[in-house]
Amino acid sequence: MQAPTGLNEHQDILLTVDSVTKRFGGVVAVDGCSLHIRRGTITGLIGPNGAGKTTLFNMIAGVYRPDTGRIWFEGERIDGLPPHHIFARKIARTFQIARELKRMTVLENLLLVPQQQMGENLFNAWLRPRQVYAQEQALRERAEKILQLVKLHYLRHEYAANLSGGQKKLLELARTMMSDATFILLDEPGAGVNPTLMQELVGHIQSLQGMGRTFLLIEHDMDLVMDICNPVIVMNHGRTLVEGTPQQVRSDARVIEAYLGA
Repeated sequence: MQAPTGLNEHQDILLTVDSVTKRFGGVVAVDGCSLHIRRGTITGLIGPNGAGKTTLFNMIAGVYRPDTGRIWFEGERIDGLPPHHIFARKIARTFQIARELKRMTVLENLLLVPQQQMGENLFNAWLRPRQVYAQEQALRERAEKILQLVKLHYLRHEYAANLSGGQKKLLELARTMMSDATFILLDEPGAGVNPTLMQELVGHIQSLQGMGRTFLLIEHDMDLVMDICNPVIVMNHGRTLVEGTPQQVRSDARVIEAYLGA
């Protein structure tokens, strides 16, 4: 399989996973998995526990190197690149269990995200203080706007460790927004989130989609998946089992047998 080319600009393929395998000792977590993610979509990735979904996420994000197979993003191979190189290509991810910087404030969690800040260089700090200050102010204003958007602005000076589970999920989404990521991997964004905050989270995801962001979303809440995802990809035993619209997936006999239950 070659990196996709020549597709309609509104339906072109952003990410290609080509026959990727990952083993942990004698356990095959991902077994020759292949899939495509089209630009501008919210793609759902579902399947039973142990299907290989999070392992696949970790390979896309650079946490694991595939044993075999290739991963293409924007026409370039990214499999095996370290996480910071993946992040530099505007791929960001969240986690099922939020990984906030607990001893930093909500605002500081956002300000730490942008790469290559001028103030990180001692030379700039000494010889270009005005430019460093201007950039810091611009980043702070941007962070404040994002916190307003996700309705965490009133907690800007609160330590991240003190947030509720749902607020931590919103903080993770805010950090991806601060990164300017074009492709966002969401690992169970609905886990542990109350219905009110879940609706806010869904609204933000859909708003970001409208701004051109692309999402791949692992989720066990089928109501959420069927509401915002199209297409939906089903994994089972480390492989892609079915891909289709929510309605097609919901009614597919293989999915009912493997995951949804008869």
